[in-house]
Amino acid sequence: MGMEAEEAVREVRKMVLGKYEMGRVLGKGTFSKVYHGRELSSGESVAIKVIDKEKIRREAGLMEQIQREIAVMRLVRHPNVVELREVMATRSRIFFVMEFVRGGELFARVAQGRLSEDQARRYFHQLISAVDFCHSRGVSHRDLKPENLLLDEHGDLKVSDFGLSALPEQLCHDGLLHTQCGTPAYVAPEILRCRGYDGAKADLWSCGVILFVLLAGFLPFQDESLTRMYRKVFKAEYEVPPWFSGEARRLVSRLLVVDPGKRVSIPAIMQLPWFKKGCCRPRPIHIPPPPLHSEDEDTKPATPRFYNAFELISSMATGFDLSTLFESRRKAGTVFTSRSPAAAIVEGLERVGRALGFEVERTESYKVTMEGKTEGRKGQLAVTAEVFEAAAGVAVVEFSKSSGDTLEYTKFCEEGVRPGLKNIVWAWQGDDPTPPPAAGDRLKGTVR
Repeated sequence: MGMEAEEAVREVRKMVLGKYEMGRVLGKGTFSKVYHGRELSSGESVAIKVIDKEKIRREAGLMEQIQREIAVMRLVRHPNVVELREVMATRSRIFFVMEFVRGGELFARVAQGRLSEDQARRYFHQLISAVDFCHSRGVSHRDLKPENLLLDEHGDLKVSDFGLSALPEQLCHDGLLHTQCGTPAYVAPEILRCRGYDGAKADLWSCGVILFVLLAGFLPFQDESLTRMYRKVFKAEYEVPPWFSGEARRLVSRLLVVDPGKRVSIPAIMQLPWFKKGCCRPRPIHIPPPPLHSEDEDTKPATPRFYNAFELISSMATGFDLSTLFESRRKAGTVFTSRSPAAAIVEGLERVGRALGFEVERTESYKVTMEGKTEGRKGQLAVTAEVFEAAAGVAVVEFSKSSGDTLEYTKFCEEGVRPGLKNIVWAWQGDDPTPPPAAGDRLKGTVR
């Protein structure tokens, strides 16, 4: 192969399924590499984790770990958690497309020296907010450490790397986790004892170690011998530097408690004076709804916007979004095709939205917004549905969450929209489309 041909192959490999361009390597692991990427349609920067399928097939349990990581990251959408945008795959690779966090690791920040108490408190606020949200979803991270805490361009913290995280279905018959995992300097003593542990309480021990590191600039438990270091962990044997304030010292001492049953809880942490000082609620994830258009009859489009063939295939076919291969539960469909007229589809969307108790507004001729009337965990749920034209007689309807909680949005799609629109749906995303009956069959009252 000549130099020009090799260069052409390299250029092709930089593209991911026609949607993203890959750039420099950001990091490497045993089975994966993380690249800086760019979404072609918007120009937005992303991080793309590329996993070699052949390598993970040869390692027992790795496919299950990737399945779990996907499931977890879909559950934990939070301002202080790195967002998983989508999962795609080819025959040889799996691609995690994630939010690109520009500021690097918190570890690099701490490596320059200890933080002031106010700086440490700010990061600790954000860490506890993210961990509390994960625990509310039944997720234990199990590998919290400064290397897995990233900083964005605003200096806000983002929890990353859920590869060792646990879900409730991993609990054994005693209601505890039993897998030994984590980073030695940050791991809770109950994990080391191999007698079962509560993942949420183990995360709080790691949070205590992180807080100590932020304030001190070094680890509470360290030794050249791993055995001696573990002895210190088992006894919670550490020395607090003299510059710790009394309140900070007390918080660390309540987190680094060997008995997990006596370890401070997150609600109790949030009531402590040290934590409440300068405390503010995390900014919610909110995508503003599209601006209202004052359209008169002459300016309204006669047909919906066009949905090209590549978009239709990538949204409806599991070959382009392979997360369904890794998830035991069927993913809630957010795109469906229909053979009904666009106007009838819009009327159906408005009817179902009102029946579900949502405020409904047609913001454009073929776009409907629906907003819940009650407050959910993360505010009011707001959903946008837009109708596109894919081909003659075929429309595509795409739902997107503008604000609110992801689980509430999933329930809205599965239990509300899906049954409510069954008369106009041809096929939902991920389902096998049922061919429409021939005209003669319809007249006879039979369906093939």
